[in-house]
Amino acid sequence: MRQNGARHSPERKPMAEQKRDYYEVLGVSKDASADDLKKAYRVLAKKYHPDANPGDKDAEAKFKEASEAYAVLSDPEKRKQYDQFGHAAFDGSAGFSGGGFSTADFSDIFGGMGDLFGDLFGGGGSSGFSGFTRGTAGRNSGPLRGANIRQTVRISFEEMVQGCTKSITYNYKEECKTCGGSGAKPGTQKTTCPTCGGTGQVSYTQQSLFGMTRTLRACSDCGGSGKIIKEKCPDCRGTGYITTRKTIQVNIPAGIDNGQAVRVAGKGEPGVNGGERGDLLVDVVVSTSNHFERDGYDVYTEEKISYATATLGGTIIVKTVDGQVEYKVKPGTQSGTRERLRGKGIPNVRNPKDRGDHYVILTIVTPTLLNLKQKKALAEFADAMGDKTYGKR
Repeated sequence: MRQNGARHSPERKPMAEQKRDYYEVLGVSKDASADDLKKAYRVLAKKYHPDANPGDKDAEAKFKEASEAYAVLSDPEKRKQYDQFGHAAFDGSAGFSGGGFSTADFSDIFGGMGDLFGDLFGGGGSSGFSGFTRGTAGRNSGPLRGANIRQTVRISFEEMVQGCTKSITYNYKEECKTCGGSGAKPGTQKTTCPTCGGTGQVSYTQQSLFGMTRTLRACSDCGGSGKIIKEKCPDCRGTGYITTRKTIQVNIPAGIDNGQAVRVAGKGEPGVNGGERGDLLVDVVVSTSNHFERDGYDVYTEEKISYATATLGGTIIVKTVDGQVEYKVKPGTQSGTRERLRGKGIPNVRNPKDRGDHYVILTIVTPTLLNLKQKKALAEFADAMGDKTYGKR
């Protein structure tokens, strides 16, 4: 044991020189702000925390190293000392009486960090480094909502416009009729878990850089419920549920877009410890249309018209999402003209009475095969219009 500085071997490096630079540990620059330090430490704490890496000594060492670095740099006065003297500021070689980091020192430094560790590991209240009490037990022992189930259904473009009803068949967990959902064999009941004594929590204590730390976790034997089943139901094998194939009718609202989902409340996985069921989420895939192009709640179509109709005007038949309608083409219409049919688009998914518009793009078709009579008539038309460019090569 070292008695004083004179007995320290000259070949052995001082502890201060063996430590990495605190800024390097956190991966920040020396002018990093308090927020930058906190963000950097948050990432490292999540990555290397012992709860996330049980039994990993290397991760535990990195967690302690990052915690020590943040403890110094997050304190303005200690950071000032460190910037001036480095690690020597805390080993007594720079004239300070600190003599290193004790458990009490770290409790003072981390006492105000309950908000940070509340964000990292859940829960509220203060959290000093003299004893972690973060874990999953508190959350698992109470009622938990069941998970959502996702299914996919494909509908046609026309079904999307009008709205439709689809049959969805999926695996559904029904309450076991034999045990009434308890999971216990008829005539028996759940008993208090001997491992956690019915609390649903198990405490783990270990030595760390900051002293003895205590962590509360959900009891693995009872899953945090505080109860165990000695004699399981023969039908559900202790789960309390029987998986069946269930078919339900799902209403798909008019106007739903590709990729949107319909939520069916209470048709998902069962909850835990009396929690409510999750939901069934039906993802809708809308097939494309060969005729209509959708843009939000508006639709676009292309209608081809003859040169004569474009010039003299006329009536054409336009196919809309509601059926065919007559549309009057104005004389002198140019190719590429866009006309709007108000309220002939797709219904709003939240208010079907509110509909988009239908835009018709009029395209003039140039004839390619003409007989002699047609060519003569067209040439006479060109002459009458004073067009001297036709027929020239």
